[in-house]
Amino acid sequence: MTMLSRVLGLARDVVVANYFGASGSADAFFVAFKIPNFLRRLFAEGAFAQAFVPVLSEYRTQRDLKAVQQLVNYVAGTLGSILIAITVLAVVAAPMLTAMFAPGFYMGDEGKFELAAEMLRITFPYLLLISLTAFAGSILNSYERFAVPAFTPVLLNISLICSAIFLSPLFDPPILALAWGVMIAGVVQLVFQLPFLARIHLLPKPVWGWNDPGVRRIMTLMVPALFGVSVTQINLLLDTVLASFLQTGSVSWLYYSDRLAELPLGVFGIAIATVILPSLSRKHTTQSGEAFSSTLNWAMQMVMFIGIPAAVALFVLAEPLLITLFHYGALTDRDVFMAAASLRAYACGLLAFMLIKVLATGYFSRQDTKTPVKIGIQAAVANMVFNLILIGPFAHVGLAAATAMSAFMNAGLLLYGLIKSGVFSWSSGWVVQLLRMLVANVAMAIVIIQLMGSVDEWLQMDLWARISQMAILVVAGGAVYAVVLAFAGLRVRHLKHN
Repeated sequence: MTMLSRVLGLARDVVVANYFGASGSADAFFVAFKIPNFLRRLFAEGAFAQAFVPVLSEYRTQRDLKAVQQLVNYVAGTLGSILIAITVLAVVAAPMLTAMFAPGFYMGDEGKFELAAEMLRITFPYLLLISLTAFAGSILNSYERFAVPAFTPVLLNISLICSAIFLSPLFDPPILALAWGVMIAGVVQLVFQLPFLARIHLLPKPVWGWNDPGVRRIMTLMVPALFGVSVTQINLLLDTVLASFLQTGSVSWLYYSDRLAELPLGVFGIAIATVILPSLSRKHTTQSGEAFSSTLNWAMQMVMFIGIPAAVALFVLAEPLLITLFHYGALTDRDVFMAAASLRAYACGLLAFMLIKVLATGYFSRQDTKTPVKIGIQAAVANMVFNLILIGPFAHVGLAAATAMSAFMNAGLLLYGLIKSGVFSWSSGWVVQLLRMLVANVAMAIVIIQLMGSVDEWLQMDLWARISQMAILVVAGGAVYAVVLAFAGLRVRHLKHN
């Protein structure tokens, strides 16, 4: 389901690139969408889920259904009320928020600034809707109903695709259709999950419950986690702030390259973290330390088996991928080359982005939100320092490189903390697995480079030639990677976790 969601997300970006390219209006939309979308990440894939799921798992394990229902009701009422207040304030203060997150627009391009502020008023209520959707999804995940929450983002992608194609001719400027598409998607996503909550008899009946002990515990865990779990997203948002000072197109180049890096991150990194969180929470509750460490070892190995070849492929195939997916309509040759440069920088940090998702779960499952926050602050400060050093000589590419560098720092400190606290220890076989991956990735890269051809050839190809050639590269690269791993001794049993 996550794969389907990410593939459709890629299709959405293809459509947006085709209709709006890397224009000033596209820059304005990406800023207006990124602000609530950033906050969505904190809830849907971050702080709220990481704080709520362990507490809900504890209630499920140690209490009856009535107590679980009461907790759900109190959380729904409290979270909903707070988000309504935040949404109203944000809609009223949209110009101030836009100036805060895209100061370059405010200082340099009045038209782009006003358009971004207008669209932010339309897109910001999405935060309220998608946060409640994430709340519903967290309940379903806690009860091992993973498919429905994983499918829900598909509805956003469908809404934006339809808005770009069918609604954009009705608006002036046409980009406003995308903002309304975001709002429509939020309503549809929330309504979609409600019947599935009813099936497990946990449909929320919102009640204000700020003083409920369960709610207070969740809020206590959530406040520091708001920062700690989403450092990567904060760094990407800082990139947008600084990119708003650069030449027109910089925000869009970073967006398109980040979206390609997000594909393997979402399909595997976030999916693995989502699946292991309830399991780790239960193992922590039952004091099963060895099983806890074993699960983290398995998750890290799975991330590496997918993340390393994904990073290599993104780095080597940066231009062909962008050409195949986006080089139609409004996106120019120059846009492809500029986005490819930042894509290579993001690719260098892909493995770290994925490991952060898994390693942070090792803390949140134990209801430890303070340690990731401390680490996150250090990584965020380092990212800003790297940004200021690299933005001068490398412009938008320097911003992407700074994000990758700080991600490795973040992942390394998270891993060190887990080892130092004694909850994680290396399982046997790591050296052998790393050697297998090294040999397989080198072989895959050599084959792809030999088959790839020149960028000029890709620019001259028509749509179907690009698709067929890319399919050959993907199949050939994947086949070589799998065959070399098999020859190196990897077997299916090595990929399973009991």
